[in-house]
Amino acid sequence: FCQRKNLSISFTSPINNSLQSKNNKKLTMVEFATPSENQAEVILIGCGCPLRGMGWYHAVQMLGNECPSAKLCHIVEPWFLGGGADGPGGPEFAEFQAKTTEEHGVQYHKSLSDVPPKPSSSTKRLALISGRTVDNPRLLSEAISAGCSVVYLEKPGAPTVEQLREMKLEASDANVQICMGYNKNVCKYVRKAREFAAQIPGSHVTFVSNNTYEPTAESLGECFERNAEGMLKNMAIHELALLASFYDVSVDNIESVEADKDFSSMQTLAGPSGKEWTDFDKIKFTIKTKTGKEVSVQADRCGGDTSYAMVSDADGIELFRHSMPDEEDKANVSVLEVKYPGAMPYFFSQDPDYITVKERVAKLCATGEEAKEIATIDIAIAALSVAEYLTPVLREKLGSENAGSSKVEGVVATDPAKVASQ
Repeated sequence: FCQRKNLSISFTSPINNSLQSKNNKKLTMVEFATPSENQAEVILIGCGCPLRGMGWYHAVQMLGNECPSAKLCHIVEPWFLGGGADGPGGPEFAEFQAKTTEEHGVQYHKSLSDVPPKPSSSTKRLALISGRTVDNPRLLSEAISAGCSVVYLEKPGAPTVEQLREMKLEASDANVQICMGYNKNVCKYVRKAREFAAQIPGSHVTFVSNNTYEPTAESLGECFERNAEGMLKNMAIHELALLASFYDVSVDNIESVEADKDFSSMQTLAGPSGKEWTDFDKIKFTIKTKTGKEVSVQADRCGGDTSYAMVSDADGIELFRHSMPDEEDKANVSVLEVKYPGAMPYFFSQDPDYITVKERVAKLCATGEEAKEIATIDIAIAALSVAEYLTPVLREKLGSENAGSSKVEGVVATDPAKVASQ
């Protein structure tokens, strides 16, 4: 897939400087990575720390040729090529940079403005933005200026609905397409549940999302602070994108919202900074639409490492369940655990879906082929709008009445005002 060019480059990262000093000579590369005719030239923006960052996992999948329509040519990493170079994760990033430069010809840059122009006018350039959500509006503008015709945005795309709308307009004016990294739209367990439910009149689907935080004030407090946008804009935003994509859920089309108070829990806990944060540690709710559809979402930060979709009949009796990971996925997870020891566990369970989304988006960029089932920015706007609508509605429902409680280090969390006063 690579057109080879003889080029000589010098490493600039700390680890590369040490290699050059030790050997008393510059390391000479054979090529810079360039795409073939049927590949998109990918700029990854926001690699993060190896084994930890989502951007890093995107990178290793593309470098492993698991997305044949994507050629990773550039990585933009402001933090580890700047102020974070000597901090935690810095040496690991420098080692990754050296290895991928030498073996794959990837070019590294501190900012998008440092990325060179496209090799030719026929090159199809794709930006994969996997950094901080707050930076996305600016990074979109920079990606457009860098000649990208397609932009892949990680969820939720922007901090606010208004910013997403402005980004949509900016991209449209520049004739740039935006695709969202809502990988659950292509997940096997979602597809299987939807297909089963379509055969059962009057059936009801519940999407269940779990995570592996410890049920302690320290663990959840750190989680609340790091994901300060709140559960519905973070952990459960994938499920809201499913609702927007397949169940016609939008703020204007919501007829009613019912919270499961026996299951749900809302807490106010201190984060590492000492500041208190109020959020759901688990939530379950059902939405009915004005067009006659009904669907439920359940999310639990301490629920474990298995997510699933469940289909029940009109009486609430479970008829079908498909989990992620299933047995096929677990076999792949075992392989990946050996290949990338110490990496974030959720990378492995969702590995095939990350590949599917990237490949479809890259093929759209490279050939113009439709990216089927990939969420658009309109879906992102709808999902984030629903998250902003639901958060105060569900907080009121759980705060004004006696919701289900969660015990955290001896504190029973129901009404956040009660928690704060204890």
